[in-house]
Amino acid sequence: MNMYVSNLSFHTSEEDLKDLFSKYGSVDSAKIIMDRETNRSRGFAFVEMPSEEDGNAALNGLNGKEIQGRALSVSVARQREERSGGRNSFSRNRFF
Repeated sequence: MNMYVSNLSFHTSEEDLKDLFSKYGSVDSAKIIMDRETNRSRGFAFVEMPSEEDGNAALNGLNGKEIQGRALSVSVARQREERSGGRNSFSRNRFF
């Protein structure tokens, strides 16, 4: 089960997330999303657990729980939507 975790403290590490979620079962991965320019946490992450049952237990146990002064928001991650175009698609359609 892949979960989206938001409202993270900027001081939370991937290891902190693994430890937190491992109380509910095995954790395959925990990935904090970083800002490309500042290399700082963007305040959200994805945690993957192999068992749907353990994932649901973690979701129910951690959603709204205060960690490092912030109330976590944990939900099932949605499938990433396809994006059309790309970085240059706008500029290709402009007229100068």
